[in-house]
Amino acid sequence: MDTASVSSSSASYHSSLFSLTQNNPKPKHKIFLPCKPTSHNPFHCFKSIKCVHSIPPDSKPRSKNAPFTCSAVASSQSPTTDLVPSKLQHLVAEFHSLPEPVDRLKRLLHYASAFLPPFPDSSRVDSNRVMGCTARVWLDATLDQHGKMRFWADSDSEVTRGFCACLIWVLDGAAPEEVLRVKTQDLAALNVGVPGGVRSRVNTWHNVLVSMQKRTKRLVAEREGNKPFDPFPSLIVTAEGIEAKGSYAEAQARYLFPDEAKVKELVQVLKEKQIGVVAHFYMDPEVQGVLTAAKKDWPHIHISDSLVMADTAVKMAKEGCKFITVLGVDFMSENVRAILDQAGFQEVGVYRMSNERIGCSLADAASTPAYMNYLEDASASPPSLHVIYINTALETKAYAHELVPTITCTSSNVVQTILQAFAQIADLNIWYGPDSYMGANIAKLFQQMSLMSDDEIAEIHPAHNNSSIKSLLPRLHYYQEGTCIVHHLFGHEVVERINDMYCDAFLTAHLEVPGEMFSLAMEAKRRGMGVVGSTQNILDFIKNRVQEALDRNVNEHLQFVLGTESGMVTAIVAAVRHLLHSATSPGEAKVSVEIVFPVSSESMTSTSNSSEGLNSVTIGDVILPVIPGVASGEGCSIHGGCASCPYMKMNSLSSLLKVCHHLPEGQNLIAAYEAERLKLQTPNGKSIADVGCEPILHMRHFQATKELPEKLVYQVLHLSGSGKSVST
Repeated sequence: MDTASVSSSSASYHSSLFSLTQNNPKPKHKIFLPCKPTSHNPFHCFKSIKCVHSIPPDSKPRSKNAPFTCSAVASSQSPTTDLVPSKLQHLVAEFHSLPEPVDRLKRLLHYASAFLPPFPDSSRVDSNRVMGCTARVWLDATLDQHGKMRFWADSDSEVTRGFCACLIWVLDGAAPEEVLRVKTQDLAALNVGVPGGVRSRVNTWHNVLVSMQKRTKRLVAEREGNKPFDPFPSLIVTAEGIEAKGSYAEAQARYLFPDEAKVKELVQVLKEKQIGVVAHFYMDPEVQGVLTAAKKDWPHIHISDSLVMADTAVKMAKEGCKFITVLGVDFMSENVRAILDQAGFQEVGVYRMSNERIGCSLADAASTPAYMNYLEDASASPPSLHVIYINTALETKAYAHELVPTITCTSSNVVQTILQAFAQIADLNIWYGPDSYMGANIAKLFQQMSLMSDDEIAEIHPAHNNSSIKSLLPRLHYYQEGTCIVHHLFGHEVVERINDMYCDAFLTAHLEVPGEMFSLAMEAKRRGMGVVGSTQNILDFIKNRVQEALDRNVNEHLQFVLGTESGMVTAIVAAVRHLLHSATSPGEAKVSVEIVFPVSSESMTSTSNSSEGLNSVTIGDVILPVIPGVASGEGCSIHGGCASCPYMKMNSLSSLLKVCHHLPEGQNLIAAYEAERLKLQTPNGKSIADVGCEPILHMRHFQATKELPEKLVYQVLHLSGSGKSVST
């Protein structure tokens, strides 16, 4: 194969990727012979005879109904099942023959100028843009009269045009099933990137391929007369406003611009009585909309994940707040109460938003005898460390810590916590719980790491290599009977629809989702199009992608699939609107951001059109209002149709105002709302609050130092399995 510089104008097309010399692997089909590309269709390069010019070379680009130009390839009698793999094999060999990145880049630039078909101006529209690329990329496709896929693409970047040229050469003229059979992993062997490892350029291979496959599925469905999937509901955010698609999205959007009278009422009572508010991201839109607006006039309002809620409550107490209202489930208010006590603010009152129990399916799973039996097994296998999700009751943490040395974790630090523990303590067994999906996803992640090189693993954790990752796999255990009822939704049906309709969108997934959604989002993450992690990780990812689009200063439509509780949308919309407003001025490019809610069709709930009040669902003896209600048969149910936690929706705006108005004089009227101190003791006679806080303090030490505290290491090595109280 000719490896001379392709920058030379005299380089022959026979020295390009279209050449088949004896240095290349011999293809299976004897029909493969090089032919010179034409301006009409330059990518039909494996021909049996010759190219037939069906239209003049100087004509316009082929129309969507134009026939195949090369008679040999157009023949339906020729077997083509191996054609795409053979082309891909030759492309890989071509680039592997060039060991220097700069030479591969030159070759790519040559293909961009010499072999990319002309792109019709009529196809250069925003709806044909490929998401996820730094440069603008346009892609169009048709299904021709012979049932073959026809593609053409263009970009304002020559490097990206080279990527497109290669992909079109491989896939143009292929049968739909051949196009869909190619995996993004198959492109990794091409090893063509920009010196310095620019992520967005390297991932152009993958993003364009995924867009090709999405269009292929759509065209095949149209040809077969199949009704396409109805789109998921979504919110489209621009600098000018918000557009809702679907009744569920309309219900979400209704509260993004809250009633000013309610905002004013809340601010007035919070200021007057020095009340701080900490709320979880999963609050319903009405509450979050009012809180977000009220924060402009009262700074002691904070919406975050569960760990930061307690930290912020301490900060508010230091700044003079006399009461803290907690909008979340019960373990969150327990944590806030205990952390305030630990910080010396016993006099600050903490209030929940219901006089009924506000449960959590995940926290409840860790409070069962089955979970304690799981920990009994852990205590019998020293040295053992119990890594427990922060979203559990303080009582659970206390009981667990007396059985097995315990450290809490969040979805954003669990992987690093486990890797550090394995690196720091020899022959350690780790027992994670209670979230079964998260545990399975962590195990799958480590299995994927076991296939990485030492250098790749060191980028994730410097103390590990391929050997250490393989050795820890059998010593990682996870509880298999605990799930979040919201994240349980993101299973097979939802993933199938995302694959068909949103495979080219940005995918976000909480680490608690089932394995199907986890794998899909991880694949997207590998090509720069996804994130898997905590609620804060998801928010940061969206903000970063929006900022990148604004920095490019071109018209852009970004689409994000929200793979977590729908309450996240308020924080996302607020952050996105802030970015759009801060960057918008007359004459600048327009950026729109679409947030997609993956709603399972099996969970739709029909309601009476005459109902004007709040809809409700019943869990046990508790009736839970669902806000914002169901409209046109599309919305929430306890089966999770709208990825909305019914327990979180017990935190209503009316409850918040009720508690605030009764403080402090009417405390007796809201006694059932107060988060009481845990006065019970552990089996070893210690305070549940004190013992339950210790795993949290261990995590805080890890977050600050990136190492497990010496006290915890001592507990693991000397007390685990000894029968002595770990919390000594």
